[in-house]
Amino acid sequence: MEIQDPQSTVVFRNVGQFYFPQTRVECHYSVTSAHMWSSSDWIGIFKVGYSSLREYHTYAWSLVPEGYTEGSPVDCCVAFQAFYLPRPSAVEYHFVYVDKMGKVCAQSRSFTFCAPKPLDELETLREERDEKDEDDVEDEEELLLVVPRAHLLQHRLEECLREKAQLKRAVDEAKQEIEEEKRSNANAKEDWDRQKEALVEEVEDLRQILRHKCDALKTAEGKHKDVESSQENLNSELTHLMSEKVQSKQQIKHLLDEIKVLNDREKERNVELERQVFKTSNAYIKRLKEILMKLSSQIKQDEEKRKMLQAEHEATQADVRDLQSRLEASERLAEGLRRELRELGTRQGHAHAEMHQSRLQVAQLGLQLSEEKLLLREERANWALEREAFRSAARADKQKVDELRSEVRRKEERLQEETIKLEKLQAEFKRENDRMDQETDTNQLMLPGLVEPIFRELTGSIMW
Repeated sequence: MEIQDPQSTVVFRNVGQFYFPQTRVECHYSVTSAHMWSSSDWIGIFKVGYSSLREYHTYAWSLVPEGYTEGSPVDCCVAFQAFYLPRPSAVEYHFVYVDKMGKVCAQSRSFTFCAPKPLDELETLREERDEKDEDDVEDEEELLLVVPRAHLLQHRLEECLREKAQLKRAVDEAKQEIEEEKRSNANAKEDWDRQKEALVEEVEDLRQILRHKCDALKTAEGKHKDVESSQENLNSELTHLMSEKVQSKQQIKHLLDEIKVLNDREKERNVELERQVFKTSNAYIKRLKEILMKLSSQIKQDEEKRKMLQAEHEATQADVRDLQSRLEASERLAEGLRRELRELGTRQGHAHAEMHQSRLQVAQLGLQLSEEKLLLREERANWALEREAFRSAARADKQKVDELRSEVRRKEERLQEETIKLEKLQAEFKRENDRMDQETDTNQLMLPGLVEPIFRELTGSIMW
């Protein structure tokens, strides 16, 4: 692994020691969160010990994957086409990352471009065929492909990197799905809270309306009781006035009887006097005169008494007239009271109707309240079911994420195993190179004539 500056914002990864100019070269690197990426950033292939940025051999623009957000780390890759690569030589090169300001952000370790050795770096592969083709050509000879070992290793490395990128994209998609599920659950919970608050407010309004209706019913019952009490008072007063009227009539009748008795007494006295005058003689004239004088004085007294009685009679008649006027006034009052009683009866009927209607409204409100309570219970049960469904979905998503994590872990372990195999193959490749360098000293004159036709045929078949 290459050694780089710990403060660099860009890190090159998987940089090999040798590259072949006949194939495309891929440069893998990671952009840290401290790097301010720009579309003007570029990566160039420079000779080791360059003095200016213009001394690049070739370059490629630094591109980031889709969905990149500034300030987040990301893995990237650029490709250098084989046509622009340097020719095989012992000159050492390295990758250099340059930002839009012309500042060098990172440098990779050095590598060289060399030509593949025809025989030692070739691998023989058996061509894959379908089952139908295998059935048709069972008796034919198998077709063998000969490719460079480095090309094969690079192809395997690219497949591993692509598989890792796909796994990473799958993990990112799973995280996005989990975030979306969390947001949808939060939105559903907020909607349910708002609906619950609206239902609670509506129930409170219905309770207030029911309370007002109960208060109105109580006031109507109080008014009805007041009307009944006032009706009872009016009835008692009417009976009292009727009893007073009867008493006044009895008093008037008694006075008239007394006046009649007095008149009868006066007539009887006059008749007695006349009889006594005719029966008595002249001797008794003086006595009669005395008696007459006494009688006259008594008559005067009686006249005075009569006048007094007449005055009393007139006073009693005035009292009777006053009583009659009072009686008429009481009758008018009684008539007014009767009218008021009738109005009160009609009002009482209206009050009974209103009270009945208010009772019906109270019953309807009670039914509505019970229905709202039933709906609230149903909503609570539905919310509990939805919450359980959300929990089960969250558990399933969590299980899915755990499975994806375990799959990513297995893929990473597999990638590490492939990397270890690749390092072993590189070490074996280096040992074989060293051994071949020692063995080719004696066969150097014979090998080119034998190998060149084979190499041209192999490179032509690979290009094809």
